[in-house]
Amino acid sequence: MSDLQLEIKNLIIESLGLEDLTADDLAADLTLFGDGLGLDSVDALELGLAIQKRFGIKIDAEAKDTRKHFANVASLAAFVSAQKAA
Repeated sequence: MSDLQLEIKNLIIESLGLEDLTADDLAADLTLFGDGLGLDSVDALELGLAIQKRFGIKIDAEAKDTRKHFANVASLAAFVSAQKAA
């Protein structure tokens, strides 16, 4: 697991108040919404804001591919990495 993935896992736990989970409980390919972790649209908003604040990047909620970036920890880490490099 990369350091960025670990940081994102911990951010998910902290920002959404999932104290009963640890980073080890969140597989990099676990679906964050729906049948996976079960996050909803309010969680998506909170997580998006937390990511923008922590990493200093912008997330366009209206962009077509935003949902794809929030699919799982691995895709979120790839998105954050690409945004930081841009």
